Amino acid sequence: MGKPGTGGRPGSTTRAANRTPPGRTVALKGGGKASIRPNGQIRSIDRNGMHIEHGMHGGRTVVSEHNGARIVTTGRHGGYVQRPYAVRNGHTYVQRTYVVNGRPYARVYRSYYYGGHPYYGYYPGYYYHPGFYGWAYNPWPAPIAWGWGWGEAPWYGYYGGYFAPYPVYPTAAFWLTDYLLSASLQAAYAAQAEANAAAAPAGGGNQTQAADNSNAVTLTPEVKQAIADEVKAQLAAEQAAAAAPAASSGAASSGAAPSGASAGATQAAASGGDVPAALDPAHTTFVVASDLAVVADGQECGLTQGDVLTRLDTTPDADQKVTVLVTASKKTDCASGKQVAVSVDDLQEVHNHFQEQIDDGLKTLAEKQGTGGLPKAPDTSTSAGEMPPPPPDTTAAAALQNQQAAADQTEAAVSKEAFSQGS
Repeated sequence: MGKPGTGGRPGSTTRAANRTPPGRTVALKGGGKASIRPNGQIRSIDRNGMHIEHGMHGGRTVVSEHNGARIVTTGRHGGYVQRPYAVRNGHTYVQRTYVVNGRPYARVYRSYYYGGHPYYGYYPGYYYHPGFYGWAYNPWPAPIAWGWGWGEAPWYGYYGGYFAPYPVYPTAAFWLTDYLLSASLQAAYAAQAEANAAAAPAGGGNQTQAADNSNAVTLTPEVKQAIADEVKAQLAAEQAAAAAPAASSGAASSGAAPSGASAGATQAAASGGDVPAALDPAHTTFVVASDLAVVADGQECGLTQGDVLTRLDTTPDADQKVTVLVTASKKTDCASGKQVAVSVDDLQEVHNHFQEQIDDGLKTLAEKQGTGGLPKAPDTSTSAGEMPPPPPDTTAAAALQNQQAAADQTEAAVSKEAFSQGS
């Protein structure tokens, strides 16, 4: 399938010219290092097993591991705790308990190695009847209009120059495309508001966001079509996975099978696959899910939720990075058309989040089908996946709070040490 963008193609060996961010690196007493931006702000800290990363727009991500648990905090009110879960049918699973604004929920990930590097891939806790995926994949009897109810929502007005929903939906793939883009932009708006509030006096954060709302860039039809193609590939893959248990037991599958499905995507979903989605030639379009700091033309720039990337090659460099093309971005982010290097781990997490959002959107569709103008689906029953998700980890919220406090202490100490060494 064709993808928008210039300057490279999937599978090419195009490389970003300069991948080293400007600034300086400071060796810390007792071990570890800190990366300092030219403006004097801390970019990152590595000390005592903790990694702290500051985005270009004020957000912070902290990662550490304790007693087999991986703890990842994002911003001040979110993150997840990942722990070993189970081994079944030769597959190793981990559980992730996300905590967002105090609300915990659990997901299951499958862990594996590829090229000697560990990866984690999202694994659905349940599947719908194959016919439901066929209903979502194939054209509906007639295009439908849908009122999302965003109305006066601040994020919608703020990103009005960047994102506009489709006027009608001929198939669920386009509905899901707008669903995940809107969710990403809501998250981007909330993350920026939080970062602004942390860095400015009360009320200053919202003023900063309002002042930035003056750009006329937009998600083009070609970029949105590329996202919709990825949605359709995911629908086809989940239908294949949903049908596999029934096929092995001899039961017949009802519902039309998606046509034109990606063989690579279908095989990966059905078997677990060895190639991570971040490097799979079947997946080349990625919707950014969290703050990423990258380098374009020797200068550091940021990518935030809702920006769109096209991967240009599938072979990681020595730093486990691949080159991507920024195919759509918001005003304060890396400019569209730039080539930048993104770590394969980050790209894999982007795709994991994409899969989670598609499943969340399918749940909403299953609940709303047959109402509000949506056509009625043939079957919305579900069956458990190989590894149903566990209940949320009740200790996750406390672990995330403790890590935030530890990161604050580490930053305070490192700031004094790093800046005492001068510029």
